Amino acid sequence: MKIIKDSLLQDIDSQIDLLVKQIELLNYINPTNIEKQRKKFFKSKYTLEPNFKYPKIDFDTFELQRELFAININDIDDPIIRKLYEDIIYEYSGLIECIDTIGQGKKFYYNSLRCFGTPTEKDVENAKFILHFEDQDDDRLIPQYSNIETEQFFREYSKRYEFTYTIRHSDKLSSIAMVLNNEQTLVLNSNYTYSQADIDILTNHEIGVHMVTTMNGLLNPLKIFSHGFPNNTETQEGLAVYAEHMSNSLNLKRLKRIAYRVLAVDSLAKGYSFSQTFRMLRNYGMKKNDAFSVSVRVHRGGGFTKDYLYLTGLKKIYNYHNKEGDLTALLTGKVTLEYKDSIDYLISKNYAVLPKHLTDSYQKNDNENETISFILENLK
Repeated sequence: MKIIKDSLLQDIDSQIDLLVKQIELLNYINPTNIEKQRKKFFKSKYTLEPNFKYPKIDFDTFELQRELFAININDIDDPIIRKLYEDIIYEYSGLIECIDTIGQGKKFYYNSLRCFGTPTEKDVENAKFILHFEDQDDDRLIPQYSNIETEQFFREYSKRYEFTYTIRHSDKLSSIAMVLNNEQTLVLNSNYTYSQADIDILTNHEIGVHMVTTMNGLLNPLKIFSHGFPNNTETQEGLAVYAEHMSNSLNLKRLKRIAYRVLAVDSLAKGYSFSQTFRMLRNYGMKKNDAFSVSVRVHRGGGFTKDYLYLTGLKKIYNYHNKEGDLTALLTGKVTLEYKDSIDYLISKNYAVLPKHLTDSYQKNDNENETISFILENLK
C-alpha cells in the first residue's frame, strides 16, 4: 500500500476509520426471525403484519456521532479533499441514525429517505416498462443447488481474481447472498435453493464487483475508499448489475425482480403496509415467496428505501459506459459516480491508486441478450 506524505490527512482518515468500522448497516437491518414470520403471514392468508426482530446494536450510536463530528476536518488545506471528507462525515452520520432507529417505524423510514432517497415518477415508469415484457423460458432458472453446492461454484469462479475472502452461510438473510464489506465475507442464504442463473448472476455481482471494490478499497492508502464515498450504494449496485449484463447473466426474470423492488419501495411513499405491498406485488404476477422476500427487503427496519437504486444505478452506469467507455476509476473502492472528478484528483495527487483487481466481465463483454439491451437503451 502506498504511504501518504500528508500526515495530517492520514491522521484524519485514520480517525474516521476507527470510528466507522462498526457502521455495517447490513449487520443490523436483516430480521432474525424471517422464516417464522413468513409461516405466520402465509397461515393468516396474508393479513397478519409481520413482527420482525433485529440484532442488538453493539455500540453507542450517540457517542459515535459525537466523536465523528469532533474530527477537525477544517485543518485539511486542500478545499476539494476537505469538502469530500465533510460529505463523508455527513454520510456516516446518516447511516448511524439509520442503525439507531431500526425497528422504530417512521423514524427509521425518514432516516432511510435521507440516506437513500425514494423513486421518482420516472423510476416507477421505467419499472413498469420492464414488467410489460413477456417472461422467457430458460432451463438455467430451475432451482437445483443447495447453499453448500453453490459455495463451490463461487470458489471456482473466484480463482480468476488474486484475492481471498471468507464464505459463510446464514438462515437470517432477506437476500439470497450478500457481501459484508468490513469483514471481506460472502454470506449465502442457507434457506434458498439456487439455480444456475442465480449462480451466474451472483458470482458476477457479488464477487465480480462488490468483492472486487472491497479488495481494491483495502489497497488504497486512504481508508475512505474502503468504507465508502457518499451515496455510493447507487453506483456500487449499478456496477454490479451492469456486470451481470456484460457477462450475459442478466436475464428478464432478474431485471423484473429489480423492477418489482422499485414498485415496492414506491409503495412505502404511498403508505402501504407490509401486506398491502405483498398483495400489490402478487397482483403484478410475483410468486408468493418472491413477493414476501421483496416485501421484507423494503419493509425491514420500518421502511428501507435502498432497493430502488439497483435500477437507477444500472441505467446511470450503462449510460456512462456507453459515453465514456472506461469504468476503471469506479473500481477503486466503494466510490460514487458523482465523485468521479474527486477520484481522479486524488489519484493525480498520489492520494489514491488505480485498482489492482478489475471486473472480469467488463474486460471481455459477453453480452448477447438483445431484449435486455433493448430495455436498457430505452429506459428513461
